[in-house]
Amino acid sequence: MHTVTLIKGDGIGPSIMDEAVKVMDAAGAPIHWQEAYAGLAAVERFGTPLPEQTLAAIDQTKLAFKGPLTTSIGGKGFRSINVVLRQTYELYANVRPAKSWAGVNSRYADVDLVIVRENTEGLYAGLEHYLTPKKDIAESLAVVTRAGSERIIEYAFQYAREHQRRKVTVCHKANILKYTQGLFLDVAREIAPRYPEIQVEEKIIDATCMHLVMHPQQFDVIVCTNMFGDILSDLTAGLVGGLGLMPGANIGKEAALFEAVHGSAPDLAGKNLANPTAVIMAGVMLLRHLGEIEAAQRIQSAVEKVVREGKQVTPDLNPDSTAGTVEMGNAIVAAMA
Repeated sequence: MHTVTLIKGDGIGPSIMDEAVKVMDAAGAPIHWQEAYAGLAAVERFGTPLPEQTLAAIDQTKLAFKGPLTTSIGGKGFRSINVVLRQTYELYANVRPAKSWAGVNSRYADVDLVIVRENTEGLYAGLEHYLTPKKDIAESLAVVTRAGSERIIEYAFQYAREHQRRKVTVCHKANILKYTQGLFLDVAREIAPRYPEIQVEEKIIDATCMHLVMHPQQFDVIVCTNMFGDILSDLTAGLVGGLGLMPGANIGKEAALFEAVHGSAPDLAGKNLANPTAVIMAGVMLLRHLGEIEAAQRIQSAVEKVVREGKQVTPDLNPDSTAGTVEMGNAIVAAMA
């Protein structure tokens, strides 16, 4: 039996997480769920967006399954809980697969790539401040270390080898940012020869974006620094049908966190309209991480079947559907029977 910290999140989080838990339980996954709170739900209950009780739970389980959290935009409000969790538990590898879905109306039918994003450094390190008392000049520092670059690039090549991927694209901006991006690229050039069976290419971030839109089939595994990975993850989601279909994993040496990568969509909360696919597929990634391969495959096959048939899916996948979040979850459970 695996014990996993369950954080349902804000907005649509509780509704989609309930469906994910229902599906995972129905698949026979041996998981004991230990519920904890973060974000606005935690503020309402504990007066803080990240209570000590939640950190204590993750300290114990080393595994978290999380719904979307609401984070304020701009200089007011609390800092991103996602960033804090990633840095607290050294969840240095953010993994986001983007694969085309049968039954989903998207621009491409044959995309199958993975973004491996450095998750703790770069411009998201949180080192920013105002330079003047008037707060009219702000500065953010991008931190790239050799150690951080080595572990994420090594992870990307290991991932490619273990999943029989053919190529790793090192995405960078070393032509302009000579030191930070230059260091990242230098480390990639040192590590790549250890994986002679894997093709390696170097590509500047802006060219990567253009080529992803024009011909995404040329990519397999893309590894990059934090902010570039954040942007590319959403771009690749757009290639396969949107964030409602995109799962995410945050992997460290001692802990891991799995989540839907979309927002909390408070305008949809309580309306039984939110698509649970992304977080259910994050649950599949969690099960694979735990070695529960059979349960993971049962769920994945059932989700693919329901999405392909397009009948019991949420309206974002089929505007003519009258099914909602709960009905889609029920259909996935039925497809496993």
